Amino acid sequence: MATLLLVDDDRNLLELLSMACEDAGHRILTAGDGRSGLEVVKREAVDLVIADVNMPIVDGFTLVRRLREAGAAVPVILLTARDHEVDEALGLELGADDYVAKPYNTRLLLARVAALLRRDQLRGRNDGTPRLQHGHLTWDTERLEVRWRDQLLPMTVSEFRLVEALVRRPGVVLSREKLMDLVRGDDSVVGERIIDTWVRRLRRKFEGADASFDRIDTVVGAGYRWRSDGETR
Repeated sequence: MATLLLVDDDRNLLELLSMACEDAGHRILTAGDGRSGLEVVKREAVDLVIADVNMPIVDGFTLVRRLREAGAAVPVILLTARDHEVDEALGLELGADDYVAKPYNTRLLLARVAALLRRDQLRGRNDGTPRLQHGHLTWDTERLEVRWRDQLLPMTVSEFRLVEALVRRPGVVLSREKLMDLVRGDDSVVGERIIDTWVRRLRRKFEGADASFDRIDTVVGAGYRWRSDGETR
């Protein structure tokens, strides 16, 4: 049984979503705004967060940003009534794992929850060794941790999966479609171009640890690849 935190200032929607998630077999925690939601994450073991974007005090975007700044890798699904690509890109740029527009189909939302929980649970089952190394990069599939030159880099589930997809295939050019399949592993409601956003975010994180980082190559018109140590452009 997974523990879900639902954050929304609309009490009626919060009750309806809580009942649907409980019927699906999950333990439910609730909060009426982002600030209260952050406090819940601090004191409770939360497996996934579903948060509305438009809330008083601390909105959904700020909630995601503060979670990621604190190093929390808990998967986050954002809900919004503003069905616009800019909003979606902003939410995912800040570190959200998925994005569902209101009014949403409850079965679709629960399917997205199940997919994220399944991906989180299975991340350590790719092989028998949870801690792996490739050059200066070390990643731990059980702890969902990535280190570059021994410096820990905070990662969301999607970011971790993207790094893993690239590093396990050094030198291989992977299309956005292929990367989306490797990262999400299901029929996604998120467009393939979000891979570009995730790559930009990853580059910033690696460059923050090492200004000379240049391992993620953009292959124009084809996709992305991971360059091995010692390989030149």
